Amino acid sequence: MKFVFLLCLLTSSSLVLVAQKPTIGIVQDLEHDSVLHASGYRSLVVSIATYFSPKNVSDKKLQENLQLFKKSKMSLYACNIFIPADLKVLGPDVDEVSILTYADIVFQRCHAAGVKMIIWGSGGARRVPDGFDKTKASAQFISIARKIASLAARYEIVLALENLNSTETNFITTLEEAYEIVRKVNRTNFRLCADVYHMLKENEPPAVIEKAGNYIVHCDLAEKEKRAPPGTKGDDFRGYLKALRKIRFKGMIMLECQWDNLSTQAGPANQYLQKQIDEVYSQN
Repeated sequence: MKFVFLLCLLTSSSLVLVAQKPTIGIVQDLEHDSVLHASGYRSLVVSIATYFSPKNVSDKKLQENLQLFKKSKMSLYACNIFIPADLKVLGPDVDEVSILTYADIVFQRCHAAGVKMIIWGSGGARRVPDGFDKTKASAQFISIARKIASLAARYEIVLALENLNSTETNFITTLEEAYEIVRKVNRTNFRLCADVYHMLKENEPPAVIEKAGNYIVHCDLAEKEKRAPPGTKGDDFRGYLKALRKIRFKGMIMLECQWDNLSTQAGPANQYLQKQIDEVYSQN
């Protein structure tokens, strides 16, 4: 009888863990703080290029930005647009010192804002130059990623490598490829962003999410056509949501979309995706 009770308790606990719903956030500029909050969002991803990059943001402007984050209704969850296109991480002319110097300043600044995660897409910076060997490029990326991850660790920042699609770059264009890179980099703070929009563009199935498992710490999402907000064309994300549930994903799902009218679309997009999440996570 005692064994049966313990088994039931363990089973019940497992179901609670599996059924933990991910929260929806949004990738957007801080200037839309009030609109986003009124539309039901609480967490925000912003661009490093806009708010933290030493290439674009002076020390004075950085301090102003930090004050804006403190006053905002939205919580700053993470940053993206990490490495600018003109700072190449692949090819014969990589300036490693410049890359690491840039990254260190970005990490210092993000740490000052309380940022714990940076999504690493940066398709232009990681594009393989024409004629450059892909195998050599892979080894080169793994090497620089280890060094950048070590820098990020000093500031308690997790890097989430993002799968892009083949219209945006020619390196790491599937989640499966990103997964293999992350495994080879082999750093505890170097993990995966599963971008469902890019997966849809590359016709990549939800099963890859299951394969990557707990390497996935973040998720971006938009509809396949025109990177539109959820509900625009009525895309069904349930297969990907089921895969996230299966791996007991504990991160957030961020809407990274092209908006025609943010103020009128933000709320319905949130509600549309939430309905699919509720449906998937209510299943036994």
